[in-house]
Amino acid sequence: MRPFNFITAESREHALKLVADNKNAKFIGGGTNLLDLMKLEIEAPSLLIDISRTDLGQIEKVDDGRIAIGASVTNSALAANMDVRRDYPVLSRALLAGASGQLRNKATTGGNLLQRTRCQYFYDTAQACNKRLPGSGCSAKGGFSRQLAVLDIDDSCIASFPSDMAVALRVLDAEIELVSLSGTRMVPIGDFYSGTSMQPHIETVLKHDELITRIILPRPLGGSHFYEKVRDRASYAFAIVSAAMVFQPDGSARVAFGGLAPKPWRVEFAEKLLTTDIDEYVRLAFSGARATHENQFKIPLAKQILKTLISKHREL
Repeated sequence: MRPFNFITAESREHALKLVADNKNAKFIGGGTNLLDLMKLEIEAPSLLIDISRTDLGQIEKVDDGRIAIGASVTNSALAANMDVRRDYPVLSRALLAGASGQLRNKATTGGNLLQRTRCQYFYDTAQACNKRLPGSGCSAKGGFSRQLAVLDIDDSCIASFPSDMAVALRVLDAEIELVSLSGTRMVPIGDFYSGTSMQPHIETVLKHDELITRIILPRPLGGSHFYEKVRDRASYAFAIVSAAMVFQPDGSARVAFGGLAPKPWRVEFAEKLLTTDIDEYVRLAFSGARATHENQFKIPLAKQILKTLISKHREL
């Protein structure tokens, strides 16, 4: 590990001032992904700014029935919160499907949104990876690709996004509050992730001098909530394919997928077909798929997950 400085911020304003003054500084919450990346020299910040003592550790109801989740709230605390369990069970279930209890006790909400791909070529600095080193190539294209993306990819990168929590937030249409010294902006989670677009190293719209401060959940959707995750072992594994699905009281449904793309995957315009014509929904939602011989099973697997969740809903 390369030498670096470490400062515990006294407030969010202090943290923002520190990062604005150092172009090679990074915020750290739980550190469950960042520290691994630093050990492998994939990330090499000269300054870590600890935000654990700022006022970002609360889950609060806001004026119109929405819920605000502080960026420092741990995954365990969020999954256990009674309002979340009652009104947004898809989120609680997604969180409990991710990592181990020890990691969930440490990992933060803001950090979960920013975790990076688990593509093995990204983690191996001897391999070409445009996400790690732009312009170097993509070893995954001709290599082991079973866990990698089939949607929203191009020749520059086929890495998939690992978060379970973000998939649930995508189906809920959460918003992300970003703060800098110059002001605050709200970004819908559907606009937060960049996808590939020939610049795979640019993963989100977050600017260097911005801090994720809160995630805002919409008013409760009601209905039936499901989170299904297919993985190589029963627990503590990243998704091969996952799906967050909500059946609403008016009979409509919405779904977001994990493991298929470099961001949570949702195709709203096709969702009207979820309860009437699954084959047509799959055709529209996955029309741009570019699979390898190793991961071409992912689309029929996603279709089967949809059928399973619809069956579970009908049994209620």
